[in-house]
Amino acid sequence: MAAATRKVAVVGVSLSDCGRVDEATPYTLHAQAARRALADAGLDRTVVDGFASAGTGVLAPVEVAEYLGLRPTWVDSTSVGGSTWEVMAAHAADAIAAGHARAVLLVYGSTARADVKAGRRTGNLSFGARGPLQFEVPYGHTLIAKYAMAARRHMIEYGTTIEQLADVAVQARANAALNPRAMFRTPITVDDVLAGPMIADPFTKLHCCIRSDGGAAVLLAAEDVARDCRTAPVWILGTGEHVSHSAMSEWPDFTRSPAAVSGRLAFERAGVRPAEIDFAEIYDAFTYMTLVTLEDLGFCGKGEGGAFVEKGRLRVEGGELPVNTDGGGLSAQHPGMRGLFLLVEAVRQVRGEAGARQVRRADGGLPRLGVASGTGGWFCSSGTVVLGR
Repeated sequence: MAAATRKVAVVGVSLSDCGRVDEATPYTLHAQAARRALADAGLDRTVVDGFASAGTGVLAPVEVAEYLGLRPTWVDSTSVGGSTWEVMAAHAADAIAAGHARAVLLVYGSTARADVKAGRRTGNLSFGARGPLQFEVPYGHTLIAKYAMAARRHMIEYGTTIEQLADVAVQARANAALNPRAMFRTPITVDDVLAGPMIADPFTKLHCCIRSDGGAAVLLAAEDVARDCRTAPVWILGTGEHVSHSAMSEWPDFTRSPAAVSGRLAFERAGVRPAEIDFAEIYDAFTYMTLVTLEDLGFCGKGEGGAFVEKGRLRVEGGELPVNTDGGGLSAQHPGMRGLFLLVEAVRQVRGEAGARQVRRADGGLPRLGVASGTGGWFCSSGTVVLGR
């Protein structure tokens, strides 16, 4: 974050209808989430003078702002995949701190699942064949293959096992079982993960995120606005962002994600250490993403992620560091660029509004510090946000 002149808080969060939503458009989900986030904050849309959105329309976020009846004087259309929303939150926090906006609404909505089911689109295997990607696409190098290659490199370098990766999915499902809004809640075992159909070696189906519909919204505001809100403020303490590569040939180390940089910056700017964090919301399109991001955020050493995720450390119930407390993209919902859902869940945890999946400190109190870290592309970009009371 830039040098702040005033504090910035998240004052409203919400999800739209999620999971299987067959009778809605992406715009409908944007509107649902936005209205609910404003209601959560106890504010009217007239307070919103900043707006950020990506992924919908030809002129995103212009078209979405028009649909919502907003005429913002600060706008952001950053689009860097799943980390978009953490990066946007960083930009919004800087703008509010500098006095360029008072209240910025981040909103997303997607009918990714419904569109495929209805034949309006197909499942995208890659991001296209233009620019640097033209040198990889002819060889059938799909999106999931890029993640699979990275996971295999980590297994070779550090002895990470497929059972350790599978355990990430098992623990995500255990957390989802505590979330009534999660799309998949039935417990699974490591054997269940290993026995699934192969998607891209070494990933079987349950190593991969689900496809759902859904939307989310987060309202950030200056401290003077936060005083008038219905909810207690959750402060943005530090942020970081980083882009690493586009072509796989330009990625120096498949075992190091851009979170190694964005996380370091976020923790430094927040003035906290990873050991002080009570929970983490991590982008998990694939199990390997959770494992390597835990390493790169500093929760364990490089190459130690496999051992770290064992023994239930990621679970809400009894885990040393609860991760993806809502069930994550592996079990709760994943309608495309899921980074905004990480921020919603992190805020609910800090507020103590997570119900059966609520994280508690050793003394029984609510968490004081949480981190949300989004990843975009195939580990191409990362945004990390540290939040707290």
